[in-house]
Amino acid sequence: MFDTILIANRGEIACRIIRTARAMGLRTIAVCSQADRDSQHARIADQAVMIGGPAPKESYLRGDVIIRAALETGAQAIHPGYGFLSENPNFVEAVEAAGLTFIGPSASAIRSMGLKDAAKVLMAEAGVPVVPGYHGVNQDPEHLAGAADAIGYPVLIKAVAGGGGKGMRLVETPRSFMEALESAKGEAATAFGNDSVLIEKFVTRPRHIEVQVFGDGVDAVHLFERDCSLQRRHQKVIEEAPAPGMTAEMRAAMGQAAVRAARAIGYRGAGTVEFIVDGSRGLRPDGFWFMEMNTRLQVEHPVTEAITGIDLVEWQLRVAAGEGLPLRQEAIAIQGHAFEARLYAEDVPAGFLPATGRLAHLALPEGTARVDTGVRAGDVISPWYDPMIAKIVTHGPTRAIALKRLEAALDAAEVGGTVTNLAFLGALTRNAEFRAAEVDTGLIARNLEELCLVPEPAPWEWAAAVALEIGLHALDAPMAGFALSGRLWQDLRMICGDAEMDLRVAVTGAGQALVRVADSEMSVSALPQGLRVQGAPMLVRGARQAESVTLFGAVPRVFAVPDPLARRTASRGDADLVVAPMPGLVKAVFVASGDEVAQGMRLAVLEAMKMEHTLVAARAGVVAEVLVAAGAQIEAGAAMVRLEDAT
Repeated sequence: MFDTILIANRGEIACRIIRTARAMGLRTIAVCSQADRDSQHARIADQAVMIGGPAPKESYLRGDVIIRAALETGAQAIHPGYGFLSENPNFVEAVEAAGLTFIGPSASAIRSMGLKDAAKVLMAEAGVPVVPGYHGVNQDPEHLAGAADAIGYPVLIKAVAGGGGKGMRLVETPRSFMEALESAKGEAATAFGNDSVLIEKFVTRPRHIEVQVFGDGVDAVHLFERDCSLQRRHQKVIEEAPAPGMTAEMRAAMGQAAVRAARAIGYRGAGTVEFIVDGSRGLRPDGFWFMEMNTRLQVEHPVTEAITGIDLVEWQLRVAAGEGLPLRQEAIAIQGHAFEARLYAEDVPAGFLPATGRLAHLALPEGTARVDTGVRAGDVISPWYDPMIAKIVTHGPTRAIALKRLEAALDAAEVGGTVTNLAFLGALTRNAEFRAAEVDTGLIARNLEELCLVPEPAPWEWAAAVALEIGLHALDAPMAGFALSGRLWQDLRMICGDAEMDLRVAVTGAGQALVRVADSEMSVSALPQGLRVQGAPMLVRGARQAESVTLFGAVPRVFAVPDPLARRTASRGDADLVVAPMPGLVKAVFVASGDEVAQGMRLAVLEAMKMEHTLVAARAGVVAEVLVAAGAQIEAGAAMVRLEDAT
């Protein structure tokens, strides 16, 4: 066994690997970009090495610099985590050429599964069922359109070198095929340097079920399945293991198929074989097909660890050091049920746009859930990387109990300083279909309005926000609020989403206040555990940030106090000016000054946080000015295109 490993990654996965390595007595080396120089993973490792600028291509994608850091710090092995260089066979070969151990599969195994079209041919030869589709090399758009016609709509366009939903488009009619193909190829070229695509039949009520496999280069076992059907934009939101409704017959068939896939390429380490499953007839052994194999540790691996009691990172380290499989298939068993929810900094009502911001307040559930995170209070969610804050994992003897524990853990999570998907995740745990285990990849889309519905703040929430804004907890002097001429009322205007409210507050004693909300007057008391507000169902938890206050709970809310001197932008002006919703790279601009545009027409594409975001015209008009150029790096709120009325 080696004694020092370098982790060629960042964030929560780097922290998670460090945790297991340290428990095994290994020394750990972290690498970090300039944006991560004070990050959690750099702080908890035994040593941290700066490797370049904030952009991944300047740091975490620089394999030569990472290998040099390993050699200079005495590391004998490199763990790639997931993403970045984890599935780059050239990096694997470079690591091994430097005399280091790559903690993962061989370069040949990665190449075998790296291109989806070639992988499907290989899997068909190994006896693994594959989805009907076109996996050929002819990339002529007309040829691809003909293949889609032959397969039958709806179809999926998928990047052959893809992953994480990038370069993937669902096409339901022939009329929309060409535009979707152009978009998919553009995104694939940016993300993977390869714009080739394949076409697959789209299963109308699909479930995404994947099987965790583990090999030692000679033999392989499976560690059962995970259901990853709850997705938005082809990105997983909540995963669970085992899959609801799974039969012993189908579990055996899927497990055997996954093991055949791993054995066919001499797989070593942790990998995931992903299947698309037809859920319209229940789970049947003849109703699943191979989609792809991820030749790395998956983001959702903790649910498998929870139901098997196995530390997959420990297995990775042991097998990379030359050991055989730690357990045979018959010794691996399922224990209970587990869920993982991905807590992101993202604006759900705005279409799940990734968000940035400083985590002014962060308190994640302890004891009742496993929390994998790479951030702490005070850290910044930057535009350079995936905006995941944490993975919240719960386990229980039954699915119902594990789900109830997940709901409670999400309610207990407190994040201040950026918008998050906490309310959305909580709404998912309470969704009737999900609770009844009636899951498929269309569940979120079908229920999106309900899942994103945020009711108007209740009077007690306005009152609590006012108390936090005036710092009621700090007003603990015995004479606080005392006045000879009666109560001293302070006027405040607060904003929560689209709602605005004029409020009045009077401090009545140490940690005591009265708040007038519309025609109601209610008392507020500051306690160590939170605020007791008249009319509130329980103690209110919250925190004050520089420009806002946040209430925590099942429906987190952010309240702001507007600057009375700030000039309001007219609604017509909003439609005239297209601004960047987040910092990013201008990937493409489709219009020029003088062009006529229709409402909804594509104007530009902004690339940020590993995704492409298309900006469209809010109204019909003429392009007065194009204020950015392709290739420019811009900040959030930057003006991109200005429209005017047609003359």
